[in-house]
Amino acid sequence: MSTVLDLGKVPAADHFPSIDSPLEPGESGHPLRMDLCSACGLAQLSEDDTVTAEPRGVEPRALRDQAADAVATVAAAGLLTGGTVREFGSPHGGTWLPLLAERGFTETTAPADVVLDCFGIMHEPDQQAAFRRRAAATAPHGALLVQYHSLATIVSARQWNALRHGHFAYYSLAALLELLRGVGMAVTHAWHFDLYGGTVLLRAAHGAAAQHESVRAVLDSEAPHLGPSALPALQRAADEHASALRRWLDDRAEHGLRVYAYGAASRAVALFSLAGAHRGVIAAVADASPAKHGRRMPGTDIPIVSPGELVSVRPDLVLLTLPDLLAEVRATYPELDGRWVVDAPSGPREGGTTTAIVRRAAT
Repeated sequence: MSTVLDLGKVPAADHFPSIDSPLEPGESGHPLRMDLCSACGLAQLSEDDTVTAEPRGVEPRALRDQAADAVATVAAAGLLTGGTVREFGSPHGGTWLPLLAERGFTETTAPADVVLDCFGIMHEPDQQAAFRRRAAATAPHGALLVQYHSLATIVSARQWNALRHGHFAYYSLAALLELLRGVGMAVTHAWHFDLYGGTVLLRAAHGAAAQHESVRAVLDSEAPHLGPSALPALQRAADEHASALRRWLDDRAEHGLRVYAYGAASRAVALFSLAGAHRGVIAAVADASPAKHGRRMPGTDIPIVSPGELVSVRPDLVLLTLPDLLAEVRATYPELDGRWVVDAPSGPREGGTTTAIVRRAAT
């Protein structure tokens, strides 16, 4: 094993305390590190001493739209066959089952013609056992559809804060080929989608199935970003991102600007902690999930509020922690147009700073 990214000790990514609860000294004391297996090529969470307790979020429109696009793409290729379906869901919510039901599929607990896993398997501590269960759930002539956030995307787009507690694996196609081969399955097709900067949907079947040229295309596109010279960029990105965000927040506070944030996302937890964010520089974080209202960002005193409250206070700037939500929030909250600032590990420079962390959304 070799270390790819070490964030030290940060708050648990899925524990959002009540706003009334005191900030405990050990709240930011959970190790967070990504290691890479030199034998199998799988990037993994090195340890996790947290207990999953995340309030259920609201599935964003970008994810729903991409799910519909994915199902339509597989169907158009003539590969969505059979009549039964089974899904291994993600704890973050969302399901493809209604999309399959619209195409005549019936949910079953028996081995199914189509087995779905969209960002679910990464939450399994025992990866080999998890793949065995999904293989066993797939009928002999059925297909397993697995969607993953590509490690190559995470590295090339400097998405270091994709590392979080509860996410035990970070996949390349090369690593997935080996994991699936170990349970008697072969990848037949691969499709790339723009969600999260780059996600991949795989179709796998039992036995030595023929491999479509799309699989080689994804392997070739990922390879340059997975070598020893590319992976250290994640550590640099984390250090630079946190420092530059704090400078940006301090500058806005010094100029008397009221900064709020939108998206109490797990990926914002480590960022806020490393940047030393507090209520003095981010007044509150709005989130669409009612289950998170009245809570606070882990390791900080920053409250989580409803989007309605965000609109009513008319903030000077709103830091969007999830860039994929920009189109959705701009359409939903036109009152905030011109105030959005997109947080991103990379992007155009702002104000002559050496590292681009935030960019003002175009009006």
